[in-house]
Amino acid sequence: MTKVRTAAEAVRLIPNGATVAVNSSSGLLCPDAVLEALGQRFAEEGAPARLTTIHPIAAGDMFGTKGVDHLARPGMISRIIGGSYPSGPSNAEPPLIWQRILGEELAAYNVPAGIVFDMLREGAARRPGVLTKVGLDTFADPRRDGCAMNETARLSPLVRTMQFEGEEWLYFPALCPDVAIIRATTADEKGNLTFEQEGATLGAMEMALAAHNNGGLVIAQVKRVTAQGTLKPHDVRVPGILVDVVVEAPEQLQTTATAYDPTISGEIFRPLSTFDIPDFNPSKVMARRVAQELRNGWAVNIGFGISANVPRILLEEGQHGTVTWVIEQGAVGGIPLLDFKFGCASNAEAFVAAPHQFSYFQAGGFDCSLLSFLEIGQDGSVNVSRLAATPHRTAGAGGFVDITSRAKRIIFSGNFNAGAKMHIEDGRLVIDREGKIAKIVPEVSQVSFSGRKATENRQDITYVTERCVLRLLEGQLIVTEIAPGVDLERDILKQASATLRVAPDLKEMDAALFRDEPMGLVL
Repeated sequence: MTKVRTAAEAVRLIPNGATVAVNSSSGLLCPDAVLEALGQRFAEEGAPARLTTIHPIAAGDMFGTKGVDHLARPGMISRIIGGSYPSGPSNAEPPLIWQRILGEELAAYNVPAGIVFDMLREGAARRPGVLTKVGLDTFADPRRDGCAMNETARLSPLVRTMQFEGEEWLYFPALCPDVAIIRATTADEKGNLTFEQEGATLGAMEMALAAHNNGGLVIAQVKRVTAQGTLKPHDVRVPGILVDVVVEAPEQLQTTATAYDPTISGEIFRPLSTFDIPDFNPSKVMARRVAQELRNGWAVNIGFGISANVPRILLEEGQHGTVTWVIEQGAVGGIPLLDFKFGCASNAEAFVAAPHQFSYFQAGGFDCSLLSFLEIGQDGSVNVSRLAATPHRTAGAGGFVDITSRAKRIIFSGNFNAGAKMHIEDGRLVIDREGKIAKIVPEVSQVSFSGRKATENRQDITYVTERCVLRLLEGQLIVTEIAPGVDLERDILKQASATLRVAPDLKEMDAALFRDEPMGLVL
């Protein structure tokens, strides 16, 4: 008997009070048709209500894929556990889920994405939970925020510290969903799933196992259904024995604002000449300076922001392929994409399941990570996860904590302060108007990365800005390089609200960074 049902029929199987896990990364793999039907059922019937929803990476975004916002109706969700959340411009109306969170209408937690996958894997195996050092001394630590995003969540702590074998750990309980909602490209009539047009699998298998092994329901949204026995077994990433219901959604987008791009799914390779090279400006200078830190043969994780342009710097410099890019959604190699397609890569060498990628990150198996910052603290700590004035501008931490906890080397990049206007002229940085908000502060408003732990663990930490380079040495921020045209006292020391030390051998940043032509980079 076929497992194919309409979305409306599928969501009628979800009871009040259920714990529902959703496999998604913004628009990538988002089972939006099922989520829309679930929200519509609640609008019509008031059920299912009081749900707990689990999102290792955000479901939906502010750019056309509503995702979790379909469910963000008063009374529908009572608790949400997310590695990240929909985010967007500060001048836009906050997503509905953020309105529910800020209105204290539900308990909301921001748990590092890799730990959420770990909690699901422990639930799948019916083990009690996760012992990890990932997140110690960050917002995930119960001595700070304990992952709580609002006061309602603080009333029901999710994480605690434990002593085990003489060491301190964080303990997160296993997650045992009643329902898993996942997405693929193709299902056969038995529910076997293939992902041939997707840019990742994320945690589809782990999520299906967690629900199935705990007596739950697995709903799979797909683009198309084929006859039983027609899928190649090596292509099946989730077997039909784990899938209860299949929902066909022919119009599903591959990712945000993208109907289908075969280079994202690795079906064809895109010519390197078709990738845009960044315009010459202070942001490109920063990306170039970050690129100078890399070495041939490294595996390098990459995040959103300035860092996302570094692959294109290497492309322009004829150095594409000298490092292998690895991103948390699971792509290995190729060129990570920008804007709406962030989280995808063209021309990837492999797609790794996201939980496996996070195991690689959590243990520091890679060589270097390139990430952004919102604030840098006096002790080298970094905040990327919370802006108090406009919380929906940031998606939360995502995989940031998993990536940074044991990384050998991290290069953070971003503007020295907020709001400054600058240009480059005759090989020099010109500050036309100074920013009004310091980003180097005595203490960050939320600790996403602990400078104290980094010093204890002897991690190699660099901060690249448009006007200087800083390093974390012996627990202190040291200015080691300065941009041509910049005055140390006026433009750097007085623009930081924290005290900065200056290296005795302070250098000027490489002049080639500030010229429009390629800089002759060799890794």
